[in-house]
Amino acid sequence: MMRSMNKNEKKEERILALPEEILLRVTKPERYIGNEINAVMKQADQVKIRFAFAFPDVYEIGMSHLGIQILYDMFNRRDDIWCERVYSPWPDLDQIMREEQIPLFALESQDPVRQFDFLGITLQYEMCYTNILQILDLSGIPLDAAKRTEEDPIVIGGGPCTYNPEPIAPFFDLFYIGEGEVVYDSLFDLYLACRDAGEDRQTFLRRAASLPGIYVPSLYEASYNEDGTLADFRPLYEDVPAVVEKQLVRDFDQVPYPEKQVVPFVQATQDRVVLEVQRGCIRGCRFCQAGMVYRPLREKHLPTLMRDAKALLANTGYDEISLSSLSTSDFSELKPLIDFLMEFCPARGINISLPSLRIDAFSLDVMSKVQDVKKSSLTFAPEAGTQRMRDVINKGLTEADILKGAGEAFAGGWNKVKLYFMMGLPFETEEDVRGIAQLCQKIAEEYYEIPKESRNGKIQITASCSYFVPKPFTPFQWAKMDTVESYLEKAAAAKQEVRAQTNQRSIRFTYHASGVSKLEGVFARGDRRCAEVLRCAYQNGALFDAWTENFRQEIWDDAFTACGIDPAFYIHRERSADELLPWDFIDIGVTKEFLKREWENAKAARVTPNCRQQCSGCGARKYGGGVCFEAQN
Repeated sequence: MMRSMNKNEKKEERILALPEEILLRVTKPERYIGNEINAVMKQADQVKIRFAFAFPDVYEIGMSHLGIQILYDMFNRRDDIWCERVYSPWPDLDQIMREEQIPLFALESQDPVRQFDFLGITLQYEMCYTNILQILDLSGIPLDAAKRTEEDPIVIGGGPCTYNPEPIAPFFDLFYIGEGEVVYDSLFDLYLACRDAGEDRQTFLRRAASLPGIYVPSLYEASYNEDGTLADFRPLYEDVPAVVEKQLVRDFDQVPYPEKQVVPFVQATQDRVVLEVQRGCIRGCRFCQAGMVYRPLREKHLPTLMRDAKALLANTGYDEISLSSLSTSDFSELKPLIDFLMEFCPARGINISLPSLRIDAFSLDVMSKVQDVKKSSLTFAPEAGTQRMRDVINKGLTEADILKGAGEAFAGGWNKVKLYFMMGLPFETEEDVRGIAQLCQKIAEEYYEIPKESRNGKIQITASCSYFVPKPFTPFQWAKMDTVESYLEKAAAAKQEVRAQTNQRSIRFTYHASGVSKLEGVFARGDRRCAEVLRCAYQNGALFDAWTENFRQEIWDDAFTACGIDPAFYIHRERSADELLPWDFIDIGVTKEFLKREWENAKAARVTPNCRQQCSGCGARKYGGGVCFEAQN
């Protein structure tokens, strides 16, 4: 029988707080005490469902995540649910909790996570996977879903990494595929119905699999060919769907949005009010998973945004507001929204942050009004150094656009520019790599076209290169990932080209570590067999792998060897367009046929127009709304 909550027993086991002597032994004890402004407090014996919402990284990172804030607010609007927050303890507290046998607890009540009905874990980044196991382990929950009993919470995963959940599937009871505002209420209602009927855990999971967007890994079976590729993936029962369809908010104005975001005690990475203006993207960059899985573009209307902005600022006390979307410049009501914020915010001492803007005349005019240009820097992402390569990735940005935007920025008083590039992209040549340095040189030359008396000091260009990782549900999902040796050679070539430029002292070139990206690539496109590597690495000390100071390559090398798995199989081979992929059972709306067409377009360096220019028939029109609803062909 599915457990019912024994409130009296739970009160006896409750952790009122970490002892003061332990808090004094850890860095930033404020991470663990709760009681922040706008944290939701309820009586445990007055609710029917307790949901522990975990972010598998340190508090400051997790508190910057908008998705948790949205669902935390939405769940707690129900009188019968109390949603609380959980973050990964930093290694200093992790060690103490193991030594002192202190179970992982939720911030609001300080109750052990194992006492909750649900443990929800948001999956934002593959390099946080060992932290998932840490959360389960410290909570006293068996790592393997198959070994859990009626006394354990239902462990559910959500977020962008669920678009290939297979490398972590054995550790989860459920996955929620898509945007959380749509089906969670139905899942909770089903849970209560099953519990009231005295049904057990497995019956609930079997019934949950029939809900849209819910994937129950234990109800599916994978088989493999002799060459290691996936041969078959199918449900074990006829009433379990063979395809899981992502859930998507259609009317973006009608979904809950938190008017009282929780305000952290410790300065978060994104320490400001966040106003989400739209979801989805019209651009179609071929490397970008978010641009595909969040299609179609859906916007909030101006009255909704004005109302939310006023409420958020009044209820949090923040002195900064930021607009959130994949490409804020594409928001059709950006100008009137900016006009409203410019009228409302400065008079109240509130700063405006505008990320994700394209560098054009309008954006620069806006930024010049809201930023101190002597202190700020401009950031934009050409992604590739040559026009051919930008056409391959469908960036939709020409060199003329880049130089014109940079010139207008310099004329407006900016002299610091951050540029983001990728290396290791499909079909990349040495010319494309050297083109990164050459583009930086051309941008520097734009600055020196300005009369000396009008310049704002010396030009400073920082070019940062990341190691390209192919992701599921992109046209590059079939591409092979560059080898570490090739990536490092290209980085050296780019750096040498920078040194050869006449303005080399104005250009700083950096590139990301290769080991972390290689591992990200394995778990991005891996299958269930990768779960054993993850388990092995965790048991041998891997934790907080996203943090450079904690990443230990030798642990992962040993884990792959011990499990008999060659990472090259997952990252260093180009996959056939006909190969069955581990994530093919998920329907994101964008069709595989469209992704194949875009893969061929990439090979030919053909540009695909953005969604407002022309509908390319990606398949997302079936959802209705947004840009797709307006398409006529």
